[in-house]
Amino acid sequence: MPENQRLEMLKQILADDPANTLARYGMAMEYAGMGETDTALAEFNTLIASNPEYANAYFMAAQTLARVDRNDEAKAFLQRGIAAAQRAGNRHAESEMQAMFEELEGGY
Repeated sequence: MPENQRLEMLKQILADDPANTLARYGMAMEYAGMGETDTALAEFNTLIASNPEYANAYFMAAQTLARVDRNDEAKAFLQRGIAAAQRAGNRHAESEMQAMFEELEGGY
């Protein structure tokens, strides 16, 4: 499916169901893939506001920021994401975000 068709489909799903976590995540990822960092971050932030335990949103927001060398902002998302993963007992997400945080800190 072409990029803009996916985006339009996700927009329609969200128009019908603004709380749809997967559609919101998908839209954020589409914008991130298009290089629209700030628009992607707005979608990730909307998702996190409605679902603060959704660890992958923090991780992908951090990756989106790191791609454009906004490392301090990326680390802030990672810190919040690590805390969310710990609260949810999601050890896999926690360890992935911790590794990325250390890499951004220059620990590797």
